[in-house]
Amino acid sequence: MKKKTIGILVVLALVAVIFAGCAQGAPQAPAQPATPAGDAGAAPDAGAPAAEGGNVRIAVAAPLTGDNAEYGQGFLNAARLQAEHRNAAGGVLGGRQVEIVPFDDANSSEEAASIALRIASDGDFAGVIGHFSSGVAMTAAPTYNENQIINISPSAGHVDFSGIGEFIFRNNTVVVVEAGAILDIAVTDLGHTRIGILSIMTDWGVSTSDVIMNLVDALPGVEVVAHEEVMEGSPDFSPAITAFEAADVDVVISVSQYSTLAPFAIQYRTINPEVDILGFSNAYTRNLIDIGGESVERVRFPVSFFADSPDPVIQAFVSEYIAANGYSPSALTAQAFDAVGILLDAIDAAGTTEGEPVRQMLHEISHNGVAGVVSFDAGGDVMRDFFRVVIQDGEFRLTN
Repeated sequence: MKKKTIGILVVLALVAVIFAGCAQGAPQAPAQPATPAGDAGAAPDAGAPAAEGGNVRIAVAAPLTGDNAEYGQGFLNAARLQAEHRNAAGGVLGGRQVEIVPFDDANSSEEAASIALRIASDGDFAGVIGHFSSGVAMTAAPTYNENQIINISPSAGHVDFSGIGEFIFRNNTVVVVEAGAILDIAVTDLGHTRIGILSIMTDWGVSTSDVIMNLVDALPGVEVVAHEEVMEGSPDFSPAITAFEAADVDVVISVSQYSTLAPFAIQYRTINPEVDILGFSNAYTRNLIDIGGESVERVRFPVSFFADSPDPVIQAFVSEYIAANGYSPSALTAQAFDAVGILLDAIDAAGTTEGEPVRQMLHEISHNGVAGVVSFDAGGDVMRDFFRVVIQDGEFRLTN
């Protein structure tokens, strides 16, 4: 693989680029035991002995430990499953086996910067799947781009992520599109006009809240009447709830993961059981129902992947994933599975693992994935439709 001089990148490892953005998710189980971070000599995770030319190595860089480990473990499980499929079918590039190498960034920008340098220094990775949160992904992406290493995030929603460079892609809808879908649920489906926003104090939370407010400004008769920010992990939402009640909101859009949305819903619906609550798809997880119970009934989301779809392709993937891991895949897990799939398709189409030819092919091909057709626009973004999901009787159900 082509590798540029990376001496200057050491500086990046010393810079604390602090973001905390996040992206999307769906039904996940509690985090599995952490997989150790990968190293240059790691054994293949999937497949038979490599054919001549060595394994095609793909890094999965994600939080495999810590509060967001369930998301990173989903990425890793999905990547391994895709690799097993390809290896069983003969591998890529005429018989080379696919090797998945995990790196645990613990959802830390500093750790991600270090991992990116290690991957770039190794010089033998065909691509990187990850990172999870937008801020962490945006810390690592310049290093990958400088060294012409394909980077596909299954989850980064920040509007600026893919603009970092031409080797940076996302198999995840940009946040402005998902925010528009959420507002359509609020205004068109539910008929609300007085909107409250609860957002976590991260880069993703701040930027996404700004997106929502800008979109609302263009909607006649609709207004954001209250916006409350909370720290991730905050146990007390009473100040925010008091503000929302004082503003007489119709609906609250929660810009957060399930770990914030569930306790918020429990506390708010003790005060006002009728309030409607909407979430981003990163909160669409089985854990939300397990924690929130009856308080999260009627919570709605737009999601790119619905595990209970009757589509036989989706059901085959879900069944295989559950058999291997013991729980249902999420939207992000499905997007990670498809991200590895289109990367391997591009490698085969390019006839090489070299970054520049693979980059070009990623703009020319499409991949029929379990979360829809994957194809990248000129900016490295994917566009897809959403399912609309509501929690009803303790289950996720389609509303459209």
